[in-house]
Amino acid sequence: MNKILSVVMLLTISTILYAQKDVTRFLGIPVDGSKSEMIQKLKAKGYRYNSTLDCLEGEFNGSQVYLSVVTNNNKVWRIVVMDAVPSNEADIRIRFNALCRQFKNNQRYIPVSPSSDYYLSEDEDISYNMTVNNKRYEVAYNQIPTVTEPINKVLPDMLKKKLDNEKLLNLEKYILSKYTAELIADNTKWEQIIYESLEAIYKNSVWFRIAQQYGKYYIVMYYDNEHNRSNGEDL
Repeated sequence: MNKILSVVMLLTISTILYAQKDVTRFLGIPVDGSKSEMIQKLKAKGYRYNSTLDCLEGEFNGSQVYLSVVTNNNKVWRIVVMDAVPSNEADIRIRFNALCRQFKNNQRYIPVSPSSDYYLSEDEDISYNMTVNNKRYEVAYNQIPTVTEPINKVLPDMLKKKLDNEKLLNLEKYILSKYTAELIADNTKWEQIIYESLEAIYKNSVWFRIAQQYGKYYIVMYYDNEHNRSNGEDL
C-alpha cells in the first residue's frame, strides 16, 4: 500500500492533529471513566435509569433495550445492550442477519475474521443448535477509532479518487491522526507504527450474540474497551 500514502501526500500534510483517546465509543461516548459519569452521559442521550434492574432503558437501533454499565477498578470497560422485548426464532434470525448487514456496511467497523460475514439461512435450527449442540451465534468486529478532524481536509483530490475503499481510508485517517508524516516516512519506525495502530484497534471490540431464555430469544451487544478490562492485576 506504499506505506499507506504516497510521497505526494506526505509532503502535503504538514500538520497532523492527534486523535482523541483511542477507546471504543458507544453513541459517540467513550467507553471509559466512572460508572456515574457514564450513566449521566447516557441519560443526556435520552435513556432512563431503572433502579429496580440497575440499568438504563430506551431505544437503540430501532429496538427497545436495556443498557448495563460494567466496570473494572471503578473504570467503565463494557456497555451491554440487551433487547427489552424478546423475539421468537423466526424474528431473531431476521434481526441477527440485519445486524450482520449493518455492521458489514458500516465503514467504522472491521470484521475480526472472514467468518464475520455471517448469515443464518431459513433452515438453520437455532433452537436445536443452541440447546443440544451448545452452539453460540455471535459475530465480532473492531471499531476504528474516531479522529478529531477529517483527514479529507488535507488530502489532494488526485489521491482521494484512488482511495475508494472506505474502510481502508478510515484506517489511514486513524494512522495519520496519530503519527506525523516524518514518522510514517521513516522506514525504521514503520513496523512499530503498524503494530501500535493495530493493537489500538484490536482493543476496540464490538460484538453481538443471540441469547436464549425460556424459549425466547434476545440480541445482546457488547461495546468493550479492552484497555480497561481486567488482566489479572487483582490476583
